[in-house]
Amino acid sequence: MNLSDEDRHIIVGMELEKAENIFAEYEVLQKAGFWSTLVNRLYYSVFHAVSALLINDGHEVGTHKGAVIRFQQYYVKTEIFSVDDGRFYSQLQTLRESADYNCSFEVAEEDVLSRIESVRLFIEKIKKYIAMKNTTN
Repeated sequence: MNLSDEDRHIIVGMELEKAENIFAEYEVLQKAGFWSTLVNRLYYSVFHAVSALLINDGHEVGTHKGAVIRFQQYYVKTEIFSVDDGRFYSQLQTLRESADYNCSFEVAEEDVLSRIESVRLFIEKIKKYIAMKNTTN
């Protein structure tokens, strides 16, 4: 990705802000009991955080599946992030796709509620990595 350092910094900031804003929607959706929509928003908050990570390090984001593959390739296989982190991201994407595209798939409340804190921690982990990486460069 050919971006100036300034442009890259701006886009990474915008992606992280979008991740945070989308994640903040969980409270309203949880109160309303909109579990499928909540899964969607949790996934997209993670997707934007991972997009920020990839862009920060000069990688293409590409498709949703491509972002999962790149996350595995550049961050899990190199042990920057754990295998559990990679599995979590991949499973969240699969759950979101099932909820969004399979009309007979019902998202259970407990499947969503058990992931909220994990999403928050995952986004924080990405933010810390980006901050650390940018202070050492």
